[in-house]
Amino acid sequence: MDAPKRILGIDPGTNVLGFAIIDADKKAIKVIEIGVVTFAHISTDDHTVKLRYIFEQVQDIIRQHRPEEMAIEAPFFGKNVQSMLKLGRAQGVAIAAGMVNHLVITEYMPKKIKSAVTGNGNASKEQVAGMLENILHTKFSEKYFDATDALATALCHWYQSSTPGLAGKKSYTGWKGFLKDNPKRGE
Repeated sequence: MDAPKRILGIDPGTNVLGFAIIDADKKAIKVIEIGVVTFAHISTDDHTVKLRYIFEQVQDIIRQHRPEEMAIEAPFFGKNVQSMLKLGRAQGVAIAAGMVNHLVITEYMPKKIKSAVTGNGNASKEQVAGMLENILHTKFSEKYFDATDALATALCHWYQSSTPGLAGKKSYTGWKGFLKDNPKRGE
């Protein structure tokens, strides 16, 4: 019998980072931990301080729970370029924390995550959280929408990785593979 797969889901952010750890196998999905890392206590405009904190906190979560894989939400394309840049950096350091711990890392677009959990790629955060409550038979606090987004990311990854033949899944264990598929991202 196969042991459950432990997956870390990450919803990256520069003010709040959501995370969730699940154990999943063909019989059940168990939520091990769900939470947020906040940066309100960091009183500096130096963005690198936040990035270091994100890296350290994700490393701590990985060391504590020992996941095999990380699923992370890709930045959505917004109109504010500065916000996108900051979010991309936050995602990058979270990915780097996973890479130095030898996790298999898969990135999912927000619409893909929402669709995998709710069947609707345009679902609201409330709808995603509500569907997660139904699927997992657990009540989640409204103040944890970043955490439920991370949980949805982990669940999306489980659904994608446990179903043979699903196309469009991208996994990387190092920068070389990522840059090979995304040459412009390394410029």
